[in-house]
Amino acid sequence: MNTPILEVHELTKKFNAFVAVDHISFSVGEGEIVGLLGPNGAGKTTTIQMLLDLMTPTSGTISYFSKPFPKEREYILSRINFASAYSHVQSRMTVGENLIIYAGLYEIPDAKERINELLSLLEIEDLKHKLFWHLSSGQKTRVILVKSLLNRPKLLLMDEPTASLDPDIANKIIELIQLLQQKEHISILFTSHNMGEVEQLCDRVMFLSHGKIVAEDTPLELTKRVGNSHLILTFDGEQTPVRTFLISENLVFTFPREHVVEISLVETDIPKILFGFRKHKVWITDVNVEKPDLEDVFLSIAGGTYENL
Repeated sequence: MNTPILEVHELTKKFNAFVAVDHISFSVGEGEIVGLLGPNGAGKTTTIQMLLDLMTPTSGTISYFSKPFPKEREYILSRINFASAYSHVQSRMTVGENLIIYAGLYEIPDAKERINELLSLLEIEDLKHKLFWHLSSGQKTRVILVKSLLNRPKLLLMDEPTASLDPDIANKIIELIQLLQQKEHISILFTSHNMGEVEQLCDRVMFLSHGKIVAEDTPLELTKRVGNSHLILTFDGEQTPVRTFLISENLVFTFPREHVVEISLVETDIPKILFGFRKHKVWITDVNVEKPDLEDVFLSIAGGTYENL
């Protein structure tokens, strides 16, 4: 991993006897996009709030740029930022007026140029003179992204930035986040319930459950641990030779329709099975492979079956 921008060690938050975040440790490297995922109540939002100094940890340490947080609060907050679909600015002010105020708070020296650059990058120049409360959800999300990028942050904390957006708008936002990450060279800690977004964006993923990190790896490696792939074959002829061959290979299978068989197997065994059917003179007319994805990981964690990984 590249030089850590954010390092968290044994971070814990208790509310009386309830442990919301339980001794978690992780880091985010320079230029890395890391997903922080888990079911509702897993501790994601509490973690983000502690990372922003909106909530005081019970124990543990947080450091940005190798500086302790919140001891070096002013230095750190000037170099990070936050974006969420639930964030808002002043509704009765125009987009441009809001952004000028926030640019002033961050003491941006080239405020107007920076605002115009970001409005153009996110394709919302036409919203500059519109009241924020007149905007659609997708437009508001883009404005919040502009606000979060004003200070050229080195790390952006993103809490469900596409929540409640229509799929087409959400996809556009994800594409813009990828573009921003490339153009602005920022690190991102990203929470979402949309596993497709996470697979598309994240270099690495951490899953929280009951306040603990229960799994951490690349999306590909995590999905490999969930279970087998499903090979769905359409074939000509009788079921008997298909059944006989699959039993001889000790495979689990079902016939959802008369000429369709669904087989559960390790992905690397797929070529062997296809060649085996050929040797047994079973004519395959269609092949479909369904691989595990992060949605399967999420469901197995929520269901308590994804353990000891």
